[in-house]
Amino acid sequence: DKPYAHCVLRQIIALNGGINLTRQAEKIKIVSLGGLNEIGKNMYVYEFAKQMIIIDCGMAFPDEDLLGIDSVIPDTTYLEKNKEKILGIVLTHGHEDHIGALPYVLRNINVPVYGTKLTLGIVHNKLKEHRMDKSTKLIEVSAGDTINLGPFGVEFIRVNHSIADAVAIALHTKIGVVVHTGDFKVDVSPIQGEMIDLTRLGELGKKGVLALLSDSTNVERPGFAMSERHVGASFEKLFKSNLDHRIIVATFASNVHTVQQIIDAAVNAGRKVAVSGRSMVNI
Repeated sequence: DKPYAHCVLRQIIALNGGINLTRQAEKIKIVSLGGLNEIGKNMYVYEFAKQMIIIDCGMAFPDEDLLGIDSVIPDTTYLEKNKEKILGIVLTHGHEDHIGALPYVLRNINVPVYGTKLTLGIVHNKLKEHRMDKSTKLIEVSAGDTINLGPFGVEFIRVNHSIADAVAIALHTKIGVVVHTGDFKVDVSPIQGEMIDLTRLGELGKKGVLALLSDSTNVERPGFAMSERHVGASFEKLFKSNLDHRIIVATFASNVHTVQQIIDAAVNAGRKVAVSGRSMVNI
């Protein structure tokens, strides 16, 4: 049950014409710099064949113990020491806990950033505020694409989430596949586009994967997440039953589908819409 014992056994087999041990067995190294046992700071490093890619680059919002702090970002000391090995940053979606640290990280580690159209649109606005939009290379991808980054084949798989254009990532290497889901829900009737690509995930599972890094938020709660379409039906009822009152709706700015449902319900009820908040206006 000790690693060196297995090495000795394999060497004995090799001497008898079995396994060739002319080089050490290759491994994929996975490092979480944030996002485990917490909400926020999602950032994961995948290292293989002496090269690295980063999945997501998020921030966390401070709690009541961090007075005077605007945002919390991951510790990137390890990345700065190995910046020459980093091939790029791959994004799963455009929420702050997955992209919010980009302006701070890219100051010291200027590598290409890969993401879907909406994700990169949000990132571009963020970098523009920091005057980094001209110095950062943003490369757009779509669900279903596979790109090659050094020893990694990076496959983008469509998933549903409370923000559009979200993807899971399958990392293909010569020793196997690792699946990184990002944030997801199984929505069989999404507001726009197609549902999560369960077929492709099933194909990968059937072939076998080395590891699955899965979103687990609320995983211990029983039941299932309702479709976003239920939200729209609730808006219609609320708007029509409050025709003589002003209605204030709070929502994440990045949830463009919910914002669209609010506007649709307002139009159907003959109302006007005023958008308030910097993030809401930007999105």
